[in-house]
Amino acid sequence: MRKNIQIQPLTLESFSAFGDVIEKENHDFFAINQGLTQRYHALSVAQISGDNTAVGMSIFHNLCATEIPFKIDMLERHPHGSQSFIPLQQQKFIIIVALAFDETRPDEQQIYAFLSNGRQGVNYHQGVWHHPLITLEAKSDFLVVDRIGEGKNCDVHHLTQSYWIIEQQPQSEIVSL
Repeated sequence: MRKNIQIQPLTLESFSAFGDVIEKENHDFFAINQGLTQRYHALSVAQISGDNTAVGMSIFHNLCATEIPFKIDMLERHPHGSQSFIPLQQQKFIIIVALAFDETRPDEQQIYAFLSNGRQGVNYHQGVWHHPLITLEAKSDFLVVDRIGEGKNCDVHHLTQSYWIIEQQPQSEIVSL
């Protein structure tokens, strides 16, 4: 039986169990630089643990676009640090996350997919199960903020079956059983 996961809009509330949405909407700011800049302060805070570690900033350059629907077969997590993805060209991207089943694996019955509007980034909290970056536009750049340092910081879980990520269905088309 095919398992579908519908993409839903990314909001602060819907994503709060997995991390932070990094956006200006609904956040206060204060003026800096002689009133020429609005600072939206500490929209998210990087998390790291372990010896000889630091917070690093990288750019991920995606070469190809993903078309919907698509299937996923694995999730990963970073047990010793958070990981942020911020689109640099206001491109939309898909965020796939799962709640934990236990200390070692995600709950395959609680996988969620969200769509960034292109002006939103995300910060996965330390240890949150997620799929690698999925962009809808080719040759797109993302600022990535994550833990850099010694030790293994990426656990991969191969799902027991494939899951299909599909467009959100209009409420009138959703059938209850």
